[in-house]
Order: sequence, then structure tokens, then C-alpha cells
Amino acid sequence: MADKSQVEVAAVAEGVLDDSALTAWQGRMGVEMRISNIFNQNASFEAIRNYSNGIGDDNPLYRDEEYGKKTRFGAMVASPAWVVSVFPHWVLQGLPGIHADHSASDWEFLRPIYINDKITPKSYFVGYDVKTSKFAGKSAWEYQKFEYWNQRGECVSRGHCMLVRYERQAARGKSSAGEGKYDHITVPHPWTQESLAKVDADVMAEIVRGADVRYWEDVNIGDELQPVVKGPYGMTDITAYCVGAAPVQIAAHGVQLRTYKRHPAWAFRDPVTNAWEPIYSVHYSVPAAKAVGAMYAYDAGVQRHSWVVNLLSNWMGDEGWLKRSYAEYRQFVYHSDAIWLKGKVVKKYEDSEGEFVVDVETHGINQRGDDTIPGVATVALPSKKARTWPLEKRLPAKEYRGTGKGVYFA
Repeated sequence: MADKSQVEVAAVAEGVLDDSALTAWQGRMGVEMRISNIFNQNASFEAIRNYSNGIGDDNPLYRDEEYGKKTRFGAMVASPAWVVSVFPHWVLQGLPGIHADHSASDWEFLRPIYINDKITPKSYFVGYDVKTSKFAGKSAWEYQKFEYWNQRGECVSRGHCMLVRYERQAARGKSSAGEGKYDHITVPHPWTQESLAKVDADVMAEIVRGADVRYWEDVNIGDELQPVVKGPYGMTDITAYCVGAAPVQIAAHGVQLRTYKRHPAWAFRDPVTNAWEPIYSVHYSVPAAKAVGAMYAYDAGVQRHSWVVNLLSNWMGDEGWLKRSYAEYRQFVYHSDAIWLKGKVVKKYEDSEGEFVVDVETHGINQRGDDTIPGVATVALPSKKARTWPLEKRLPAKEYRGTGKGVYFA
């Protein structure tokens, strides 16, 4: 059961999700939205490294310039997931006081992001449904399309995402009444020293394949990926993620207060410290998380998806290419949880683009045995027989690699 210790609940802005609140959305369907939450835009060495640190990705391809120069890339590149440090897939639009949980993304990767590239995001509102959930009652499932373009006018990444919008007071009321979907969970998790030692050992067992080429012919259906383990998830983990990929709403003192005066629904006073805090602090503040109906402070959905990309890029090696990763963000990963990112090859084939690919079923299993992020990914691998290399058709001309050259996308 949940920890019943007394934790003050923050007084956050609250709205009502009635039909009139959704009427304004009708006129926005299909429009390109203004993006105000851009964090990184230039893929500097520090921006790439800080993001890698923020998701716990130790791959030298994403943190060592000299290593990158010796690969087929010819220069340091960013993790395929780095684009979420530019913009986290979605724009918070309308419905003030109605909470938003990023709940799924279908994500394509088209070209590498090189050190010194400049990335411009685009976002489109493409639809919504109204549904009922056990967690919060009436909910709006919002769908957005995202794109990331480099300075040469090339789309490097794109996809669709889903947000679940719900009344904070409704979700909190269910939890307070003992009717919450996850009331059976104990947080913080009651670890033993023996189980913690096992988590540490599993974390240390991670393997980055790197320059050891994984060929398509050497992969078999049923092969399991070496797990990547994160946790127990704590304050430094979310702080590191914020350093690498936080949305622009996180700032300090007068800079932040002026933003909150313009957007009062974005913030609240912490009931313990009396400091102004953003709604984003549900990811590190227990009073904020409880105010929106959650059990405890929890991870960001796209942060967890980045861990899945970490798993896949470790396995495929420097010569593989991650084409797509679809994932559903189910249970939160609460502070004190651990998660085992796992994968299994479920299909092997030549696709419609003539590439030799495998489909990998992906999961994120917590210490309670719950799958917090089920999904499927497609990875292109080099072929010995066909003598194909997935990177060849995706690399820019040599004079552009790592230089930041090109006409900036407008």
C-alpha cells in the first residue's frame, strides 16, 4: 500500500474538463503550433554530453569527439533520442489547470545529429478523443505530430505522440478516497540491502557494443538484448535529466517569477518551502505529484523512452541504425523504483526500403514486475551477404560532418 506518512499537498491550478473547454480545440486541428518550450537547439559537445549523462548513456559515440572521428560517422554524433532535449515532442496548449501526462510516442529516426548541428522543431495538433480512465475519470486524449529539422533543411526525426489530459482534482480525489488505480503500491519502495546489491550488479552488467559490428545474419528471432537497468531512481537522476533536457519553464528567481506572473497556471507555492515551483516539479516534488493525483514524484515519459533508445543503441552497435521506436508510457517510474529495460527480437526481414532489419519487442519492467513502457522498435543492421551498411545513405557530405555548415531551416 501507499506510504501513509503525512505529506502536504501543493495548491496547484485546477480546471474543469467539460465540453465547452474542448470547443476551442476544434479550430486548431491541423495547425502548426508555436513552440515556447525549446531547451537545446545547438548540438554542442556539452549539450550532447549533458543529455547522455542525463539519461545514463555511457556510449562513447555520444560523448567522445576522438572516438566519433574514427567511426563511419566521421565525427561525434548525438544519441538518436537527443532531439527531446531540443523539444520534448509536445506543446502544452489550452485547457489551463488540466494536467497533461505524455503517454505514448511513435518515433522515427531519419538522419544522424552531428556535433555543431542546429535543430529546429515543429509541432502540429492533429486530433483528440474524449475517454474515461480509472485514474482520473473523464480524460482528453490529445494527439500531436512532431518534427525536427537540421540547418540543411533535412528532417532528422519525426513522429506522433499522445497526451492524456485530466482534472487534477478528480485524480487526487480518487487517490484520497482509496480508489486510486495504484493505491496498492508502496512508495518509497521497501528495498532490502540484498535486493539493492542485485540492482547495482545489474546496472554494472550493461554492455555497449560500439565498434563490434552486429550483422543481420548473426541475429536470430528470439534473441534477447542485454538489459539496461536504471535505478533506484532518485533526485540526482531527475536533476541530471533536467540539466540535459529540461523544458524552458525551469529557471530561477526573478526570471521564473516573471514567467509565472504571465502564466499563473504554470506554478504554485511549495507548501513546505514557500518557494515558487513549476508544475513540471511533479517529477521531483512529492507535494506537487500528490496534487495531480500521483502517488509520489515520478519520471518524465519521454525520459523513459530515451532509456529504451539507450537499450537499443547499446545492442545495435555503431553500424546499426534505429529506424523507429514505438512505446506506451504506462505506470510511472516513481522515485525509489528501479526499471529493467529489456528487448527480444521478434521478426527478421528485408523491408520495403531494401534494408535488412529486425523488429525488437521492448519493455521496461519495474521491481514489482509491471511493464511500465511496452513497445516495439525496428533496427536496420549491416548485411554480410548483401554488403549493405545502413549509415551510408543517411550521412551528409563529408564537408558537413561536425561542422554545422548548411543553410538554416526557416
